[in-house]
Amino acid sequence: MEPDLTTMERTGMQPQKTMRAVVFDRYGSPDDIRLAEVEIPTPKEGQVLIEVKAASVNPLDWHRLRGHPAILRLSDGLRRPKNGRLGADLAGTVVEVGSGVTDLHPGDEVFGASIRTLSEYAVVSRQRLVEKPDNLTFEEAAAVPVAAITALQGLRDHGRLQTGQSVLINGGAGGVGTFAVQIAKALGAEVTAVCSTANVDLVRSLGADFVVDYTREDFTRLGRRFDLLFDGVGNRPLLSCRRVIKPGGTLVVVGARRGKWIAGIDRFVGAFLISPLVSQRMVGFIAEERQDDLQYLGELLSTGVIHPVIDRTFALDETAAAIQYLETGHARAKVVVTVPRQSGSTTGDQADTTPAS
Repeated sequence: MEPDLTTMERTGMQPQKTMRAVVFDRYGSPDDIRLAEVEIPTPKEGQVLIEVKAASVNPLDWHRLRGHPAILRLSDGLRRPKNGRLGADLAGTVVEVGSGVTDLHPGDEVFGASIRTLSEYAVVSRQRLVEKPDNLTFEEAAAVPVAAITALQGLRDHGRLQTGQSVLINGGAGGVGTFAVQIAKALGAEVTAVCSTANVDLVRSLGADFVVDYTREDFTRLGRRFDLLFDGVGNRPLLSCRRVIKPGGTLVVVGARRGKWIAGIDRFVGAFLISPLVSQRMVGFIAEERQDDLQYLGELLSTGVIHPVIDRTFALDETAAAIQYLETGHARAKVVVTVPRQSGSTTGDQADTTPAS
């Protein structure tokens, strides 16, 4: 049990004011990441202070770290990052609530989406948090928000997937793809997933009706068509993708190959331009962090309809290695960073030059 303020005052202890956080001061590689001591934020109206137990890494982290695509620098800073912090989702316990928050209390276990989550504490909008299902660990819950919301909105909202329809998921073993396979089945679809040989059994175990091994077969030449192509990889030309989509069907563009200077935006634009000229609907989208979607996913998780798949876990001081591993493109499912609490100090004692690798 944490000592109360009276005990702290009586013993001369001071409440913790700083925390360890992953930071970067310039655009570059994972080698430029370090751990720093920063001030613990204070929740404002409608916000909640979370003690972070785990967070996952996402492609957005290495895009922001490298400053690619270039268009990101319009908001993040042209020459140097304005906000040199990483992390987009988390799971943990409530420490303090801001004014106006009446339905969460210290000690509540939650998960959700935010910014600056690769740290020991994070401030999160109440509207981006939901209660953690009891059957999930903090690591499992942290793997959910960004990836699962992307899969859900891509399939249901933009793909308009209906019961009895067929969907082809390109990238079925990825962070988004593993959720997409399960959510598509939950929506009542027939699911065909594309992955490598090593991941065939995993994707089948998630519920895929059919699996295409891309090392042996080109999914754009299957000889059959689908109501929806959910493309989480972007490794085939848009016009080639049309071959596997029924007339009146839909292509949802979610991701693109690494190395493109605008990292998928060209595919979004291409889909927008081509769509009016062909018999299929082509759309690209950016997921929105919505509480009702988190609630829906929480229900699917608590009943076991879907479950997170974690490839590897890393400690907070190994965040550089976690991002480097994700960036290889060979990670399957989610990569999670655990955030063990420092012991023996109430103010933090780690130097701000500690490399997070």
